[in-house]
Order: sequence, then structure tokens, then C-alpha cells
Amino acid sequence: MPRPIEPTPSSLPRRIVVVGGGPAAHRFVDAMAARGLEGFEVTVLTEEAHLPYDRVALSKALLDDVDLTLGEATMWETSGVVLRTGAKAVRLDTETRVVYTEDAAGKLSEHPYHELVLATGSNAARLPIPGAEKSYVYRTLDDVWFLRREIGRLAEELGRRPIVAVIGGGLLGLEAAAGAQELGAKAVVVNGAPWLMNTQLDEGAGQALGRLIEAKGFDVHGGVFPSEVVVARAEGADDGRVTGVLMADGRVIDADLVIVAIGVRPRDELVRASVEEAGAAGKTTFVIGPRGGVVIDEACATGVDGVWAIGEVASFGGMCLGLVAPANTMAEIVADRLHDGDATFPGFDTATKLKLSGVDVASFGDAFAKEPGALEIVYADPARGVYQKVVTTDDARTLLGGIFVGDATPYQSLRPLLGRELPAEPGAFLTAAGGGEVPETELPDEAILCSCNNVAAGALRDAVNGCGTCEGREPVRDVAGLKSCTRAGTQCGSCVPMIKKLLEKELQKSGVTVSKALCEHFELSRQELFDAIRVLQLTSFEDILARYGKGAGCDICKPTIASILASQHSAYVLDEGRGALQDTNDRALANMQKDGTYSVVPRVPGGEITPEKLAVIAAVAQKYGLYTKITGGQRIDLFGARLEQLPEIWEELIEAGMESGQAYGKSLRTVKSCVGSTWCRYGQQDSVGMAIQLELRYRGLRSPHKLKLGVSGCARECAEARGKDVGVIATADGWNLYVGGNGGATPAHAQLLAKDLDDETLIRYIDRYFMYYIRTADRLQRTARWQEELDGGLEHVRQVVVEDSLGIAADLEEAMAKHVESYEDEWAATLKDPDRLRRFRSFVNAPDAVDGSIVHVPEREQIRPATPAERVALGATIPVRTVSSTQSEDV
Repeated sequence: MPRPIEPTPSSLPRRIVVVGGGPAAHRFVDAMAARGLEGFEVTVLTEEAHLPYDRVALSKALLDDVDLTLGEATMWETSGVVLRTGAKAVRLDTETRVVYTEDAAGKLSEHPYHELVLATGSNAARLPIPGAEKSYVYRTLDDVWFLRREIGRLAEELGRRPIVAVIGGGLLGLEAAAGAQELGAKAVVVNGAPWLMNTQLDEGAGQALGRLIEAKGFDVHGGVFPSEVVVARAEGADDGRVTGVLMADGRVIDADLVIVAIGVRPRDELVRASVEEAGAAGKTTFVIGPRGGVVIDEACATGVDGVWAIGEVASFGGMCLGLVAPANTMAEIVADRLHDGDATFPGFDTATKLKLSGVDVASFGDAFAKEPGALEIVYADPARGVYQKVVTTDDARTLLGGIFVGDATPYQSLRPLLGRELPAEPGAFLTAAGGGEVPETELPDEAILCSCNNVAAGALRDAVNGCGTCEGREPVRDVAGLKSCTRAGTQCGSCVPMIKKLLEKELQKSGVTVSKALCEHFELSRQELFDAIRVLQLTSFEDILARYGKGAGCDICKPTIASILASQHSAYVLDEGRGALQDTNDRALANMQKDGTYSVVPRVPGGEITPEKLAVIAAVAQKYGLYTKITGGQRIDLFGARLEQLPEIWEELIEAGMESGQAYGKSLRTVKSCVGSTWCRYGQQDSVGMAIQLELRYRGLRSPHKLKLGVSGCARECAEARGKDVGVIATADGWNLYVGGNGGATPAHAQLLAKDLDDETLIRYIDRYFMYYIRTADRLQRTARWQEELDGGLEHVRQVVVEDSLGIAADLEEAMAKHVESYEDEWAATLKDPDRLRRFRSFVNAPDAVDGSIVHVPEREQIRPATPAERVALGATIPVRTVSSTQSEDV
């Protein structure tokens, strides 16, 4: 039996043992190192084989091979810090102050301590129902890696899209469902509560979220609990595969794989065993919280001498919470206390933001208006899936909380004002109601802007005006510097927009020019980067990053640089490492729809098409069971193709003389036309001929945002030309050229740039206009907004394009000519190269399967997705395919 550890002589290090290797443990070691490790020896025991990693970002690991390691790996090489992986804590003796661990081989080790920090985190909760042993959880890296492999295996084995049922409609459940769908599975969400995220959202917000989730192609079943995971067991066999989930109301929901994400339970088994052992000996020991976990006081001490608890295993005020912000705060408090400080834990911050592409959800403070006299100011638009609520005191002045679904823009500004007086009427923050901007907010210094790391606005201002933690108090001038200096924005990242806004305001106050950096990895603006790449003729992201950037890049700079390279070189967009830079649609050369399938849009220049080509499109649709729809740009969209079917479809269309319509890229989409003078008795010019000429000239042209043109044969405007980025309207004397119109979030009419132009001059001006826009616009900036923000607006555009005021007209025309000469159809280029074709397989050895979930509608002579009732009548055992045009060329 080990002897109790003796008090530490001043000449020897104080031994600190941390049990657990998650984010809380990492933050504790980081906080200790920041305060100084002199006189300390910190040992971290983790049962996992990995360095501490970011559990908040687990969904990224489900989709891709990403490194989620927290901080710098070199931290674990610091003198005075020891990390032992594969060491599972199995016993705690608080009398002798020893932790016992067991390795994979069953070997026991002893770890004596002076101070013990429990950071064991939590386990995913499981369901106590029959068949639960055949379900999986979503909690660790190993969990998500397994699920990634298993979904691929099931697709190969079943010969169709596997159905993944996720039990649990909270944050983690929705992220798991989204990840499964991204991997090609059909996602089904089963939630016992009547609405999703019921812990964070009220009923109105939950119903709005449900509409958004269903619009993304998820099946949602709410209000009934599962009673069994159904397993098909072969006769005489002990094992079988999952076929569904039996609900309490008798329904069976089809499923091939079941993920349980119903919450977490504190990992307090080490503490409970210690309690039993001490209780048997009649000794004072830990107190277990009402919902599990070890009870702590405001200093994060457990009541047992020398033992602290942080993170999800710590119970404070009767609660254990699985959020990163309180875990970080607790870690900082214990580090402070061990350095003779007196920091205290203020309580839990329950602010939540859902990280799901295309679904904007946030909740914070007293979201359910439980405070006596609380007022709820609400705007709801169920049809759009929008719900916004601001909760205030009864005088409508002090902010108590809020909920935002569908449009969470106000959350960034309101979250730091929690408990403070609002700078405007509460209704002004319901931006979805009036379509306005969030009122300007000047945050007080003490307002917490980054809740994950407890960073106040004042600390950020201090950093901008002369960093107090950096040698020489050098002022910080960019977001990356603020992150490094204060840690703000380094965890969940939801506060980064507010950090950037605060930075810009402080720089403006100081008379410093505000940075137009593309992102934290590139200090240059998009325009500056475009020019630099063009002048130096750089062709790879790696070369550009090495010369002008830092770090590894992000989802802002990667697709931006991919677009710039495509604009300048017209090379195949997926070659030479550029594929990894592209957005989902560009990687597939097709639009991913909400059910995980793709739509195919062949080019139909000017809307003119032959009967022979129509017949081929019809034949392809019938052969592959595709839904067809005429788009707003006078083309035919073919919905429902699987990834591995795309090359086969392209080949048949190309043989008929068609090519990619590039409905998937930030590039030219369509040139819409009326029939013009060819047929119409009012037509002034050949609008169809001009539309075809323009579409064939600018096809494949990559740009900051999608581009559309319209050509009308007369002033009656049947082609709606003034609603396009470039509109051409015929007159008796030539063509009138309109620019800067589009149908974005704030629609704009195009403005007249020049009138009565001949064909040659018209095309020359359009060449100049497009190239000037491509070179100078910000990322994802539409032509209308670009013109508005230019110094001089439309008049400046006219001077550059028509009058050549900058002397660059010839250069702009030459650049466009180079694009026209080097254009190559991306579908055809893919078919020529076996290496390129390998990208278009949903899984290795993916089978050629069809799912049959499309039905024929005789009265409309069309096919469409089967309804649930039709699916049952047909005896289908596969998921219903739904069709959405939300990612079509017309959005």
C-alpha cells in the first residue's frame, strides 16, 4: 500500500495530476503554462490514443481527414508537462493521493499527486431498449471514424443509399444527421420531444427549425419515443443487421444504421467508486450531484482536500453542462487558484449556436422568458422557417435572452449585451420582420464578447490599442492577431464577425486605415490578391500561400483563390490540387440537392434547342429515372442523379452535341432571350442570335459571384434583361446596355451604361465590364453591390468601360479573349481522363443501383418523387427521394 504523499518541499515540484484528456484538460494545462510552470509538474492521463482534440468540431472528422488537435502539439513537449495516452484511470485513493491507471495490456500504474484535477468529461447516453447494443454513439474521434467507414460499407453492401436514423434532435443529433447525409446516406431524425432542440428552443422556434431541417432533405419524426432497435436475425444466428426503429406508437421507421445522440452523462465512475470505498470506511468524501457528476464550489474545489473538478464532470448548482465555455472558465479558475489567485466560477453560460450548413440557429440567456415579468418580442414566419425572439425586462429595456432561427444575424450583436440596456427598441433587432440591419452597437468594455474564452470587449480594445500581453505592447491590427493575443474566437468561432467589427471601429477611431484582408490567412484583399497572382503568373494554392499567406487556409480563402485561378487560367478546375479548394458543387461539376443526389443542367445557349437534343434529354431522364424541370434561365434541369451516374449522363448528352451548363459554379449561368425579330412582330433585333453569341463567348467564365445575362428584342422586355447582371435591350438603332441588376437577397434593376450600340461595340463593352468586375469585386459580391460600393458608382464604371479612363481597356479585352480561346467543357475534360473520373464514385466499388422512388404522373406526363403513401402502396423499402430546386441555377 503506497504511503500518503508527503507535503512538497520548496525545492521539489508540486505534482498535479489531471485525469482526462479532453478540451477542459487541454485548457487547464494551457492556463497553467500561461501563468508559469515553475514549481509545478503536470501529468495528464487520457485513455484515448490521441492528443487532446476539439470535440466541438467532431462533425468535420466525419466528413474529411482533418486534424482536430487542440493548440500546438509542442505544448506536450514543454518541460514540466507530461501526457500519458492509453492510460485509463481505474481507481482513486484520496487518502494516499494516488491515481491508478490501466493500459491496453492490463498493466497497472500508480500516479501520486499533490493536487488532482478531474476532467473526465462525459459519455454519450444510451437507450435502455431492446436492440440498443446494435446502435452507435457520436462522441469520440474513434466513433466518427467508425461511422464514416460503416456508412460506406453499407452503401456497398446494400447497393443503395443507406438510411441512417439519428435518435435525438439536439445539437449533436442534428450535426450527426447532417454528416451522414453529406456522406451519401439518407438521414432520419427521431426526437422524443414534439420539436427539435427543445432544450434550447421554444415551440415556435422549434417548429421553424423543423421546416428548415426537412427542407434539407431530412425526415423528422417527433413527439414519440423509440421503443426498440429492430434487428433482422437469421434463424439460428445470434447476430443480424438493423432494419429499423420501432416507435412507441407502433410505427417502424426504416433504418440500416442507428446513431444515438440523446445527450451526455458525466463520467463520474471513478468518483462513485471512491465514494463507495470511503463510505465503507466511514470517511468524508465527494458529493455526487443530483444529475451525476461531482459537486464543486465556486472555486471548482470538490470538498475533498487537493481535488478539483472541471468541465462536464463538475456539478455546479445541480447542473452538469456539456458546453465549452464553462469548461474553459473552470480550467482557468483552477489554474488561478493553484497560482494563489482567488478567481470564482460565475455560473453556466448556456448560449448555443447550431453549426449546420444552411441552418441558422442561436439561443442565449433566458430564452424561455422564465424571469418574472419578462417580455417576449417575437417575429415568426413559419412558411419561411424564420423565428426571432428577443426577451427583455418588463420595461422593454434590459436584454434577458433571445432565440433566432432561420436568420440569426442579430445574435452576434445581442449576445454580448445580455443583462444590459439595449441601444435601441427590442423590435429593431427583429431584422427578419423589416429586412433592415442590426442597430449599431457600441459594446461596453466589460461586455463579454467571446463567451468560450471569457474575453471582454475591453480586452480586445486594449489589444488593438497596444497589447498588454505582448512585449512592448505592440498594437494588434488584424483578427488573427487578436485571436493570438486574447484567445477570442479560437474555439467555436461564432464571435469572429463581432471581433472583426470591433477591430474596424477601433482602427477607424485611431485614424488607421481598416484592413481589407481576405481572411486571417491573407492580408491582401481579393483584388490585391487577384492582381498579384496575375502579375506573377502563380498557378497553385501552395505557391500563393507560401508567398502571400500563412497557416493552412480556410473555407474563405480556398474557394476564393480557386475562383481567381480559374478566372485567369481557364484550366480544369479540379486538377493540380484545386479540387480540394472548391465548394461541394464545383467538386462534383453538378448541384448537390437536399437528398444527397445531384442535378444536371446541359447548356442551352439563348434557350434555343433542337428537337433532336430534346429527345436525348428525354431519353436520359427516362433511363436514369430523373425528375425534369424547365428552369428560369430557359434550360432543362435533370434532378436525382447519383454521383457515380454523372459521367454516364454527361457522356450521352455530349454525344448529342451538348455540354455543361455550369449551373454549379460561380460563373456564367444563362443568357435568357425572347424570340426577337426572328418571329416576333415587335422585335427590333435578333435577340436569340445575340444571346447565343454572348453565352458561347462567356461560358465557363469564373467570377466572384454567379453571372446571368438577358437579351430582349424590344422595349417590351420579355427576357427580363434589366433583372440580370448584364441586360441587353434592342432598339431601332442598335442595343442598349444595362449593368448591375440581379436577383440576390436585395433585388436590383440594371442601370443604363451605354445606348444604341452595334454588335461589336456591345461585346467589347461587356468584355471590359465583366473583366473589371472579376478583378476588383470582393468575394461573393454581386455586380449590383459592387457597383454601389465603387467610388463614383455607375459613373466610375462608365468612365472605365466606355471612356477607358484607367487605360486598361485593351488589357481587359485581351484577358477576355484569352478566356474565350482557352475554354474547354469540364464534363468532356473529365470523361477524357481516368484519374479525373475516379472522383465520381460515391464509395469505393459503389454499385450501379437504382432506388425506384420516382413515380409517373399520367395527368402531367411527368415523373416526380413518390409520396409516403405511394411509397407504402408500392411496397418500397427504401427512402423517398425528394426534389428541391434550392440549388438550381435560378437562385
